[in-house]
Amino acid sequence: MQQRTIADVTVSAIGLGGMPMSIEGRPDRDRAVATIHASIDAGVRFIDTADAYHRDAGEVGHNEELIAQALHSHPAGNDVLVATKGGHLRPGDGSWTTNGRPEHLKQAAKDSARRLGVEAVGLYQFHRPDPEVPYAESVGALADMLDEGVIRAAGISNADVAQIDEAQEVLGGRLASVQNQFSPAFLSSRDELEHCARLGVAFLPWSPFGGIKRAGDLGTDHSAFQEVADARGISPHQVALAWHLAQAPVVVPIPGASRPESATSSAEASDVELTADELQRIESALDA
Repeated sequence: MQQRTIADVTVSAIGLGGMPMSIEGRPDRDRAVATIHASIDAGVRFIDTADAYHRDAGEVGHNEELIAQALHSHPAGNDVLVATKGGHLRPGDGSWTTNGRPEHLKQAAKDSARRLGVEAVGLYQFHRPDPEVPYAESVGALADMLDEGVIRAAGISNADVAQIDEAQEVLGGRLASVQNQFSPAFLSSRDELEHCARLGVAFLPWSPFGGIKRAGDLGTDHSAFQEVADARGISPHQVALAWHLAQAPVVVPIPGASRPESATSSAEASDVELTADELQRIESALDA
C-alpha cells in the first residue's frame, strides 16, 4: 500500500472516514467494528472522525468511542493515526451548528482524547469556521493545545486559501492538514489542494465519491471513471481514489464505509496507479 506522511507520522495513502458508521442509516455496532477491523487488515493506518459524528442528541462522540473500541480490540490498533475534529455540532435534530470559541475547542479536544482513550489527540482539526468568532482566535486554541501537549498535531477543515495561510501563521508553521470536500462532483477545493501541495501540508478530501447519497452513482454521473474501471476490471470508486492520489503527494482521501467489503475495496485502491492517458481522459471529461 502506498504511504503518506501526516505531521511526521507515516500513514496509509488512503484512510477511512468514520462518519457513516455513526449517523443516520448506521450499521449495528458489531458490523461497524468489523468494518474498521477490515480496513486495518487491508493496511489502512489513518482514520478520520469528529465529536459531531453521531445521530441522536446525548451521544456526542459516538464515532470516537466506536473507533476506540475497534482499535483497542485489534492487534495493529496502536499503529493507526486517528484524526478528530471539534467546533461543528449536531444538536440531534439533523441540523448542524458551529462553535469556534477557544474555550469550547479546548474542552472538546480533552473530551475527544478521553473518548479515544489517549493522552493526547494524534491530529486535531478545527472542523468549520465559526462566523461569530475571529478565525485566528479559533486556530489560536489549537496552537495553545499544541504547546500544552493536549494534541500532537493541528489541522483545519472546510477552509479556503486565505484561511490556510492564516492558520499556518497562527500555528507558527505547524499546520499539519487541511480537510476539505473534494471529489469528481466537487472540484471547488482544487485551489486549496494545490496550495497544500506547495506548502507540504496534508490535504484530506472528505466525501471523495461525492457524498453518501451520490456515491452509488459515481460511474453513471462520471462515465470516464466507469470506462477506466471497466478496462481495468476494478470499480469506478477505486479509480476515483487513484485519481485523488494522483493529484499530489500530500493527498490522503478518506472514503467512508459501513461494510467490511467497502472498506477493503477502498484500501485496495492504493495500489492502483493510473497512466497519464487515463488521467488525461478523466480530467478532460471533468473539464467538459
